[in-house]
Amino acid sequence: MKSHFNRSVILPDERIEKMIDTGAWENRLLSEYFLQWVEEFPERVAIKSFSLDRGTVNTLTFSDLDAVVNQISSALQRFKIEFGDVVSFQLENRWEFSAIALACERIGAISNPLLPVYRERELTYMLNLSEAKILIVPKYFRGFDFKSMATRLKKKVSTLQHILILDDDGEDSFASAIDNNYNFKNSENLSANDLMQILFTSGTTGEPKGAMHTANTLLSNIRECAKRFAITSTDVIFCPTPLAHQLGYLCGFLMPTYVGATAVLVDIWDLKKVARIMEDEAATFCMGATPFLNDLAGLDENTQFNLSALRLFVSGGAPIPSALVAKAKKKLSADIISVWGMTEVLVVTTVCLGDADEKIAGTDGVPTPHTSVRVVNDQGDVLPPGNEGFLETSGATVCVGYLKRPELFSVRDEIWFETGDMARIDEDGYIRITGRAKDIIIRGGENIPVVEIEGILYRHEAITQVAIVAMHDERLGEKACAYVQLKPGQSLTLKDVSIFLEAENVAKVYHPERLELIMEMPMTATGKVQKYELRNWAESLL
Repeated sequence: MKSHFNRSVILPDERIEKMIDTGAWENRLLSEYFLQWVEEFPERVAIKSFSLDRGTVNTLTFSDLDAVVNQISSALQRFKIEFGDVVSFQLENRWEFSAIALACERIGAISNPLLPVYRERELTYMLNLSEAKILIVPKYFRGFDFKSMATRLKKKVSTLQHILILDDDGEDSFASAIDNNYNFKNSENLSANDLMQILFTSGTTGEPKGAMHTANTLLSNIRECAKRFAITSTDVIFCPTPLAHQLGYLCGFLMPTYVGATAVLVDIWDLKKVARIMEDEAATFCMGATPFLNDLAGLDENTQFNLSALRLFVSGGAPIPSALVAKAKKKLSADIISVWGMTEVLVVTTVCLGDADEKIAGTDGVPTPHTSVRVVNDQGDVLPPGNEGFLETSGATVCVGYLKRPELFSVRDEIWFETGDMARIDEDGYIRITGRAKDIIIRGGENIPVVEIEGILYRHEAITQVAIVAMHDERLGEKACAYVQLKPGQSLTLKDVSIFLEAENVAKVYHPERLELIMEMPMTATGKVQKYELRNWAESLL
């Protein structure tokens, strides 16, 4: 397949045959579902997009969205974007995200959503690896000049032929580019096993990895999640989670497009404004990391918001504390659902509607149909229920490899993906994530690549040793704490650390939020930092 060429796709015929035979993959494209709703419900609102940053609201019916998808498809083809080419777009939550992603599938291009927190350093690597031909960004978002960064990136990435800027009227204006009558050609050769999405995930090696997904891997997940959560076309799906994060992409873009529901998007989390939007739009379904749920459950009793329409809140990225489950259910009168997944394997386990509170707060759920999980020891032996070990998963939703990095795609027994998480499974088949074999921190659902940031800080002239570990945070779950040993006669503050990382073009979300200066780093006999000791120290930090 052209979309697979030179990308190290791992998709053997045996897997395709098995997934089709078992009914896990239906060999359908997202556009088939979308066009069904365009025909059946042309005047239904497909997307209502609130920009708190710009102070704007945009409403598009399915008919409106179809028309603009045609315009974007035409523009992409006019820019010589062909079948199998990569279209990168770094956008906050806004209607253009969904329209661009739909246009990519319409012409057979591959969507490469990029989180708005990424900066020049991360993007240079990602765009070069993906060989993106075009990059689409806003002119500004939250005060950052994306247009200037995109202009610099175009000079650094040899394949990057075009940049398009939203909210701009210059020569690279997105609005001008799609304002034409060019006739585009639908991709007739596109299959559900062609690449649909490349989404980068930060690991521990210092190299972001591009997880590759097809329509079959993505839609098999959405279909089963929609069934488990009873999502229908009558739902109003509220999405504060970044669409360029896999959870946001699945629930804020794919889910409403698949079932024909209305998606309500918001670009900035401002609690009271968000709550008002949820009330006004009668949102029935919301997905987000634990901090979002914590904020909604903690709304001031004197602040009156009617969120009675909300029937379901799905939370992923970190376990939900049991006290928060009870508080949220009382405050919101909605079902609280915890899920576990990864960019590479999508949503694998969820608790179910009607599950007891101890399952909701004490587990990360049971596998969705056509997926499996197991816990193994160091030798790969499957452990009995209740024993902690390494979590592995297999099935319909596992991605088809890492972009040009097959050596990093860890599988055991050919089909079991090694997640890097530690877990145990109870007698009912529900898992509980107990820790991580990977050296990462999950801050509000976002992975912080610890080894990469440590490597950068080692270059600071004042630092002789540095180790970053997680410290507990009530709202975000975890924050990064940097333990630093200084060179003689040197001094360092947390502000100094941030200034240094900013100069290295490191995304702010990756910056440590606490600095602890120590006289000597705890070391093993072989010269390795004893991170477990640092984690013990960090447990006492407020």
